[in-house]
Amino acid sequence: MTILDQFRLDGKTALVTGCRRGIGKAMAVALAEAGADLIGVSASLEPSGSDVEQRVTALGRVFRAYACDFADRRALYGWIERVKAECPPVDILVNSAGTILRKPAAEHPDEDWDRVVEVNLNAQFILSREFGKDMVARGRGKIIFIASLLTFQGGITVPGYAASKGGVGQLTMALANEWARHGVNVNAIAPGYIATDNTAALRTDLERGPAILSRIPAGRWGQPEDLKGIVVFLASPASGYMHGTIVTVDGGWMAR
Repeated sequence: MTILDQFRLDGKTALVTGCRRGIGKAMAVALAEAGADLIGVSASLEPSGSDVEQRVTALGRVFRAYACDFADRRALYGWIERVKAECPPVDILVNSAGTILRKPAAEHPDEDWDRVVEVNLNAQFILSREFGKDMVARGRGKIIFIASLLTFQGGITVPGYAASKGGVGQLTMALANEWARHGVNVNAIAPGYIATDNTAALRTDLERGPAILSRIPAGRWGQPEDLKGIVVFLASPASGYMHGTIVTVDGGWMAR
Protein backbone atom coordinates (compact mmCIF):
# COMPACT_ATOMS: atom_id res chain seq x y z
CA MET A 1 0.00 0.00 0.00
CA THR A 2 1.45 3.37 -1.02
CA ILE A 3 1.32 6.31 1.36
CA LEU A 4 -1.55 7.95 -0.52
CA ASP A 5 -3.45 4.66 -0.53
CA GLN A 6 -3.22 4.67 3.26
CA PHE A 7 -5.51 7.70 3.32
CA ARG A 8 -8.28 5.96 1.37
CA LEU A 9 -11.50 4.97 3.17
CA ASP A 10 -13.15 2.88 0.48
CA GLY A 11 -15.58 0.33 1.90
CA LYS A 12 -15.72 2.02 5.30
CA THR A 13 -18.82 3.37 7.05
CA ALA A 14 -18.40 6.59 9.03
CA LEU A 15 -20.90 7.92 11.55
CA VAL A 16 -20.63 11.70 11.93
CA THR A 17 -22.69 13.46 14.59
CA GLY A 18 -23.53 17.13 14.22
CA CYS A 19 -23.16 16.81 10.45
CA ARG A 20 -25.81 19.28 9.32
CA ARG A 21 -23.55 22.33 9.33
CA GLY A 22 -20.18 23.77 10.23
CA ILE A 23 -17.29 21.53 11.21
CA GLY A 24 -19.36 18.35 11.24
CA LYS A 25 -20.62 18.94 7.71
CA ALA A 26 -17.13 19.66 6.37
CA MET A 27 -15.76 16.50 7.98
CA ALA A 28 -18.61 14.35 6.65
CA VAL A 29 -17.90 15.57 3.12
CA ALA A 30 -14.17 14.99 3.59
CA LEU A 31 -14.71 11.38 4.66
CA ALA A 32 -16.96 10.82 1.64
CA GLU A 33 -14.31 12.34 -0.62
CA ALA A 34 -11.87 9.79 0.81
CA GLY A 35 -14.27 6.95 -0.06
CA ALA A 36 -16.44 6.33 3.02
CA ASP A 37 -20.20 5.91 3.14
CA LEU A 38 -21.90 8.10 5.74
CA ILE A 39 -24.36 7.82 8.58
CA GLY A 40 -25.26 11.38 9.52
CA VAL A 41 -27.12 12.67 12.54
CA SER A 42 -27.99 16.09 13.92
CA ALA A 43 -30.80 17.35 16.12
CA SER A 44 -32.56 18.92 13.14
CA LEU A 45 -31.17 17.00 10.16
CA GLU A 46 -33.69 16.71 7.33
CA PRO A 47 -34.76 13.11 6.59
CA SER A 48 -33.77 13.66 2.96
CA GLY A 49 -32.46 16.38 0.70
CA SER A 50 -30.11 18.13 3.13
CA ASP A 51 -27.12 19.94 1.70
CA VAL A 52 -24.71 17.52 3.34
CA GLU A 53 -26.60 14.56 1.88
CA GLN A 54 -26.51 16.11 -1.59
CA ARG A 55 -22.77 16.71 -1.37
CA VAL A 56 -22.06 13.17 -0.14
CA THR A 57 -24.27 11.41 -2.69
CA ALA A 58 -22.85 13.56 -5.51
CA LEU A 59 -19.56 11.78 -4.76
CA GLY A 60 -21.22 8.42 -5.31
CA ARG A 61 -21.35 7.58 -1.61
CA VAL A 62 -24.27 6.40 0.51
CA PHE A 63 -25.77 8.82 3.04
CA ARG A 64 -28.17 7.64 5.77
CA ALA A 65 -29.83 10.55 7.56
CA TYR A 66 -31.12 10.62 11.13
CA ALA A 67 -32.30 13.25 13.61
CA CYS A 68 -31.71 12.91 17.35
CA ASP A 69 -31.49 15.32 20.27
CA PHE A 70 -28.46 14.19 22.25
CA ALA A 71 -29.74 16.08 25.30
CA ASP A 72 -32.48 13.43 25.52
CA ARG A 73 -30.75 10.31 26.82
CA ARG A 74 -33.69 7.99 26.19
CA ALA A 75 -33.90 9.21 22.59
CA LEU A 76 -30.14 8.69 22.21
CA TYR A 77 -30.30 5.05 23.31
CA GLY A 78 -33.25 4.43 21.01
CA TRP A 79 -31.42 5.98 18.09
CA ILE A 80 -28.31 3.87 18.72
CA GLU A 81 -30.43 0.72 18.63
CA ARG A 82 -31.99 1.86 15.37
CA VAL A 83 -28.62 2.55 13.73
CA LYS A 84 -27.29 -0.85 14.74
CA ALA A 85 -30.37 -2.51 13.27
CA GLU A 86 -30.54 -0.51 10.03
CA CYS A 87 -26.95 0.29 9.08
CA PRO A 88 -23.69 -1.51 8.37
CA PRO A 89 -21.22 -1.75 11.26
CA VAL A 90 -19.64 1.60 12.10
CA ASP A 91 -15.92 1.66 11.24
CA ILE A 92 -15.37 5.35 12.03
CA LEU A 93 -17.16 7.38 14.71
CA VAL A 94 -16.74 11.16 14.64
CA ASN A 95 -18.19 12.79 17.76
CA SER A 96 -18.77 16.27 16.35
CA ALA A 97 -22.16 17.21 17.82
CA GLY A 98 -21.94 19.88 20.47
CA THR A 99 -23.54 22.96 21.93
CA ILE A 100 -22.44 26.08 23.77
CA LEU A 101 -24.42 28.37 26.10
CA ARG A 102 -22.88 31.64 27.25
CA LYS A 103 -23.53 33.14 30.67
CA PRO A 104 -21.12 34.43 33.37
CA ALA A 105 -20.31 31.73 35.90
CA ALA A 106 -22.09 33.51 38.78
CA GLU A 107 -25.27 33.62 36.68
CA HIS A 108 -24.88 30.29 34.87
CA PRO A 109 -28.11 28.32 35.51
CA ASP A 110 -28.27 24.60 36.22
CA GLU A 111 -30.27 23.95 33.08
CA ASP A 112 -27.56 25.48 30.84
CA TRP A 113 -24.83 23.50 32.59
CA ASP A 114 -26.82 20.27 32.41
CA ARG A 115 -27.68 20.59 28.72
CA VAL A 116 -24.13 21.42 27.63
CA VAL A 117 -22.55 18.62 29.65
CA GLU A 118 -25.20 16.13 28.49
CA VAL A 119 -24.66 16.88 24.80
CA ASN A 120 -20.92 17.54 24.82
CA LEU A 121 -19.71 14.87 27.24
CA ASN A 122 -22.29 12.36 28.46
CA ALA A 123 -23.66 11.62 24.98
CA GLN A 124 -20.12 11.37 23.61
CA PHE A 125 -19.26 8.70 26.16
CA ILE A 126 -22.44 6.74 25.50
CA LEU A 127 -21.88 6.82 21.74
CA SER A 128 -18.26 5.81 22.08
CA ARG A 129 -19.02 3.01 24.49
CA GLU A 130 -21.89 1.57 22.46
CA PHE A 131 -20.14 1.69 19.08
CA GLY A 132 -16.67 1.26 20.55
CA LYS A 133 -17.42 -2.11 22.13
CA ASP A 134 -18.38 -3.41 18.69
CA MET A 135 -15.09 -2.11 17.30
CA VAL A 136 -13.21 -3.82 20.12
CA ALA A 137 -14.98 -7.10 19.33
CA ARG A 138 -14.01 -6.78 15.64
CA GLY A 139 -10.44 -5.78 16.48
CA ARG A 140 -10.47 -2.51 14.54
CA GLY A 141 -12.08 0.93 14.47
CA LYS A 142 -11.55 4.67 14.68
CA ILE A 143 -13.10 7.07 17.18
CA ILE A 144 -12.48 10.79 16.74
CA PHE A 145 -13.62 13.30 19.33
CA ILE A 146 -13.92 17.02 18.68
CA ALA A 147 -12.20 18.73 21.57
CA SER A 148 -11.51 22.48 21.73
CA LEU A 149 -8.97 25.08 22.72
CA LEU A 150 -10.99 25.05 25.95
CA THR A 151 -9.78 21.51 26.50
CA PHE A 152 -6.60 23.37 27.52
CA GLN A 153 -7.89 26.81 28.53
CA GLY A 154 -10.76 28.06 30.68
CA GLY A 155 -12.51 30.46 28.36
CA ILE A 156 -14.85 33.26 29.44
CA THR A 157 -18.57 32.94 30.29
CA VAL A 158 -18.72 29.30 29.12
CA PRO A 159 -18.03 27.21 32.25
CA GLY A 160 -20.15 24.25 31.12
CA TYR A 161 -18.56 24.20 27.69
CA ALA A 162 -15.03 24.41 29.12
CA ALA A 163 -15.72 21.65 31.63
CA SER A 164 -17.24 19.39 28.97
CA LYS A 165 -14.38 19.89 26.53
CA GLY A 166 -11.82 19.29 29.27
CA GLY A 167 -13.68 16.04 29.92
CA VAL A 168 -13.54 15.14 26.22
CA GLY A 169 -9.75 15.39 26.33
CA GLN A 170 -9.52 13.08 29.34
CA LEU A 171 -12.05 10.67 27.84
CA THR A 172 -9.98 10.47 24.66
CA MET A 173 -6.96 9.34 26.63
CA ALA A 174 -8.92 7.03 28.93
CA LEU A 175 -10.51 5.11 26.06
CA ALA A 176 -7.23 4.97 24.15
CA ASN A 177 -5.52 3.42 27.16
CA GLU A 178 -8.05 0.58 27.18
CA TRP A 179 -8.73 0.05 23.50
CA ALA A 180 -5.41 0.61 21.70
CA ARG A 181 -4.41 -3.02 22.30
CA HIS A 182 -7.64 -4.08 20.58
CA GLY A 183 -6.91 -2.23 17.35
CA VAL A 184 -9.17 0.74 18.05
CA ASN A 185 -7.65 4.20 17.60
CA VAL A 186 -9.16 6.90 19.82
CA ASN A 187 -7.94 10.43 19.17
CA ALA A 188 -9.29 13.99 19.21
CA ILE A 189 -9.14 17.15 17.15
CA ALA A 190 -9.05 20.50 18.96
CA PRO A 191 -10.15 23.19 16.50
CA GLY A 192 -9.13 26.76 17.05
CA TYR A 193 -11.45 29.69 16.45
CA ILE A 194 -13.46 28.53 13.45
CA ALA A 195 -16.04 30.66 11.63
CA THR A 196 -19.24 28.76 12.46
CA ASP A 197 -22.61 29.53 14.03
CA ASN A 198 -21.15 28.70 17.47
CA THR A 199 -18.61 31.53 17.19
CA ALA A 200 -20.87 34.14 15.57
CA ALA A 201 -21.28 36.00 18.87
CA LEU A 202 -17.50 36.25 19.28
CA ARG A 203 -16.84 37.35 15.71
CA THR A 204 -19.34 40.20 16.01
CA ASP A 205 -18.17 41.27 19.48
CA LEU A 206 -16.39 44.61 18.98
CA GLU A 207 -13.89 43.88 21.75
CA ARG A 208 -13.33 40.14 21.74
CA GLY A 209 -13.49 39.61 17.99
CA PRO A 210 -10.44 41.78 17.16
CA ALA A 211 -8.63 40.57 20.30
CA ILE A 212 -8.99 36.94 19.26
CA LEU A 213 -7.94 37.63 15.68
CA SER A 214 -4.85 39.55 16.80
CA ARG A 215 -3.62 36.52 18.76
CA ILE A 216 -3.93 34.00 15.91
CA PRO A 217 -0.50 33.75 14.22
CA ALA A 218 -2.12 32.71 10.92
CA GLY A 219 -3.93 36.05 10.89
CA ARG A 220 -7.39 34.70 10.16
CA TRP A 221 -10.28 32.76 11.66
CA GLY A 222 -10.34 29.14 10.60
CA GLN A 223 -12.87 27.69 8.20
CA PRO A 224 -14.65 24.33 8.63
CA GLU A 225 -12.74 23.07 5.60
CA ASP A 226 -9.49 23.47 7.57
CA LEU A 227 -10.53 20.32 9.50
CA LYS A 228 -10.94 18.08 6.44
CA GLY A 229 -7.35 16.89 6.20
CA ILE A 230 -6.91 15.95 9.83
CA VAL A 231 -10.19 14.03 10.09
CA VAL A 232 -9.32 11.92 7.04
CA PHE A 233 -5.87 11.24 8.49
CA LEU A 234 -7.24 10.14 11.88
CA ALA A 235 -9.93 8.01 10.20
CA SER A 236 -7.48 6.27 7.88
CA PRO A 237 -4.82 3.56 8.16
CA ALA A 238 -2.19 6.33 7.92
CA SER A 239 -2.74 7.10 11.64
CA GLY A 240 -2.57 3.49 12.77
CA TYR A 241 0.00 4.12 15.53
CA MET A 242 -1.73 7.21 16.97
CA HIS A 243 -3.61 6.66 20.22
CA GLY A 244 -4.89 9.15 22.79
CA THR A 245 -3.62 12.22 20.94
CA ILE A 246 -5.33 15.62 20.87
CA VAL A 247 -4.35 17.41 17.66
CA THR A 248 -4.79 21.19 17.56
CA VAL A 249 -5.83 22.83 14.29
CA ASP A 250 -5.80 26.40 15.47
CA GLY A 251 -3.78 28.70 13.21
CA GLY A 252 -1.02 28.64 15.81
CA TRP A 253 -3.12 29.85 18.76
CA MET A 254 -1.64 27.40 21.28
CA ALA A 255 1.89 28.33 20.23
CA ARG A 256 1.42 31.90 21.50
